[in-house]
Amino acid sequence: MNLFDSHAHLSIDGVFQDIDEILLRAQKENVNAIMNICIDEKSLSNAEELSKKYPWVYHAGATTPHDVDKLGTKDFEIFKEAAERGFFKAIGETGLDYYYQHSDKQNQRKYLIKYLHLANKLNLPVIFHCRDAFSDLFKIVDNEYPKDKKAVLHCFTGNIDEAGEVIKRGWYLSLSGIVTFKKSEDLRKVASLVPIDQLLIETDTPYLAPQSKRGKQNEPSFIKETAQVIADQKQISIEELSVKTYDNASKCFNLQKP
Repeated sequence: MNLFDSHAHLSIDGVFQDIDEILLRAQKENVNAIMNICIDEKSLSNAEELSKKYPWVYHAGATTPHDVDKLGTKDFEIFKEAAERGFFKAIGETGLDYYYQHSDKQNQRKYLIKYLHLANKLNLPVIFHCRDAFSDLFKIVDNEYPKDKKAVLHCFTGNIDEAGEVIKRGWYLSLSGIVTFKKSEDLRKVASLVPIDQLLIETDTPYLAPQSKRGKQNEPSFIKETAQVIADQKQISIEELSVKTYDNASKCFNLQKP
C-alpha cells in the first residue's frame, strides 16, 4: 500500500518540533508522500528545513482566507518568491471562508484573485479552502483562472450539488477525516459519488483527526482510517483506493512517482 496525504500542516508551530517522530510513524503506515501546506513566514521557514531531510514531503503555500487581513500584503511577496524559485508544487491554501469571516470578504476575494494569477503565471495547481462561499468561489475562479488548469478543493465539506460543481470543473475533490465522523452521512454520499479519478485524501494535520482518534492531534499516520471509510463507500479495496489517490495526487502536483 502506498498512501499520499494531499494536505497537512507539518511545518506550523505545535507540529514541527515533533516532526521526526510524526514522519517515522507515517512511513510505518505506508504514507510515502505528503503535501505540506505553508500558511505564514514561519511555517515556510520550517518547511525549508524539512525539505533538506525529507524529499518525499512536498510543499505548497499561500495566505489562508482567515489571515489575509493580517498577513496578506507582507506574506504574498514571501510566497511569491518561494513559488518563483520552484520551492512550491502548488499554490494554496487560498480561497474564501464566509463561515468564520476572520478576514473581510472583499479582502479574501482580492487575495484569492492574486494567488490565482500567480498560480497561472507559474503553471502551478491551486489548493482551495472554501466554507459557506462556494457560489463566490466558483464565480471568481471561472473568471480569473483558465479552465484547463489543475485545482483541488481541499477538506471538502459541501453538499452533493457543490461537489457536482467541483467535479464539473475537472478539479480534484479531497476528503479528510471528517468523512469518518458519525454524523457525516451526507459527506459519505459525496465520497461514493465523486469519480475515483478526481478523488484525493488528506489529514489536514494537526486538525480533524478521524473518528477513532477524535480529540487527539491529527497526523499523517492516521490517514488509513479515512481511506478505509472512503473505500467502503466506493465498494473497492483500500489498496485500490490508495493506488488511485496516490496517482491522482502525483498527476495533480506534477510529481514523479517513486
